[in-house]
Amino acid sequence: MEPLRPCVLVFAGLDPSGGAGIQADIEAISAQGAHALPIITALTVQDNNRVLHVVPVEADLLTRQAALLAESMTIRALKVGIPGNAANAEAIAAIVRMLRARTPALPLVLDPVLASGHGDALARGDALAALSPLLALATVLVPNLPEAAALGPVACPHVLVTGGHGDGDEVVNRWTSADGTRAWRWPRLPGEFHGSGCTLASSIAARLALGEPIAQALENAQRYCNQALADSYIIAPGQRIPRRIQH
Repeated sequence: MEPLRPCVLVFAGLDPSGGAGIQADIEAISAQGAHALPIITALTVQDNNRVLHVVPVEADLLTRQAALLAESMTIRALKVGIPGNAANAEAIAAIVRMLRARTPALPLVLDPVLASGHGDALARGDALAALSPLLALATVLVPNLPEAAALGPVACPHVLVTGGHGDGDEVVNRWTSADGTRAWRWPRLPGEFHGSGCTLASSIAARLALGEPIAQALENAQRYCNQALADSYIIAPGQRIPRRIQH
């Protein structure tokens, strides 16, 4: 019998430019050899540079979609991007607890998106407050430097703070866990990128779904993301799109 491809349950917003959000997640997860189960948390009005409007999906619909998927297939990891609002965050947290009642060690990778790269809001209400129930459940938290500063200290088993918003010729990503801190250094690439955080977080989730240990998953996901950014392309002036489907 052909082996089952590992599934990653993904909660994220829909970016009609195709650069970030659920499309980025699907592409990145597929590129690792896993399969994305995409649940859209919010519809947006945006392009590759700005977010103008966010419309959250009804929380009950998220719950019903996830419940049916959980009955039909084995979920090996979860990835969460923007919940859209506090009600959706609570619904997603309940789904995580339901899944972990069956699989206690099920990993959850949380990309704590508080705003777009240009500072545009990506949730209805207080985005930081909406993340609270998910922060308590995350296995791996992947904030950038501004998000890490806004979140403050968090009780998460693994935190990978990405350094793309820093200065200098290198991007330094720092992983903190109970075993200490480790840093990866990558050459800083020219230009700005749309969906880099989604790409990295989804890649980590896919690698964990494939059964890789955390250190290996973080290493391989960063290497893949760096290559996707190096090979990025232009669809319009402004932020570039990572080439997540690589040949």
